[in-house]
Amino acid sequence: MPLTELNHYFVRANDLERTKDFYVGVLGFEIMPRPDFPFPGYWLGINGKIQVHMGPAGIANAELYYLGTPRHAATDNSGVVDHIAFLASEPEKFVERLKELGIGYRPRSLPESELFQIFIKDPDGLTIELNFFGVKSAPDWGGENYAQMPRVSGIR
Repeated sequence: MPLTELNHYFVRANDLERTKDFYVGVLGFEIMPRPDFPFPGYWLGINGKIQVHMGPAGIANAELYYLGTPRHAATDNSGVVDHIAFLASEPEKFVERLKELGIGYRPRSLPESELFQIFIKDPDGLTIELNFFGVKSAPDWGGENYAQMPRVSGIR
């Protein structure tokens, strides 16, 4: 009984509308149908597949609804979650969009794996990794090359 794919992750948003607008406007998610939960929120997806759930921070009875995050998780960033990652395409268009919107990003490449990555932060401080496979040489967008980073010795 193996796991087959990531179903979704949940964002407890400080400003629900602003966070929804970021995922829709910057990352290209679409608003999906959502059950009538006893708290407001959104389900967002790509190509009809739901991937991101979100609800507001600071609501009454949050401890009943949000089982995986402590009370101050929305203001203390992502807790033990370092980042979430999405597969993406058309890195040039993403870089162009991020520059147009004035959103800071941190590019990285792993040339031997033909992988280019862009790291951004959502409005609640959650790091989002965008993975672009098949990029044979790092585009001239700045950034870091994993092959040139210092290695941690003695740990695998």
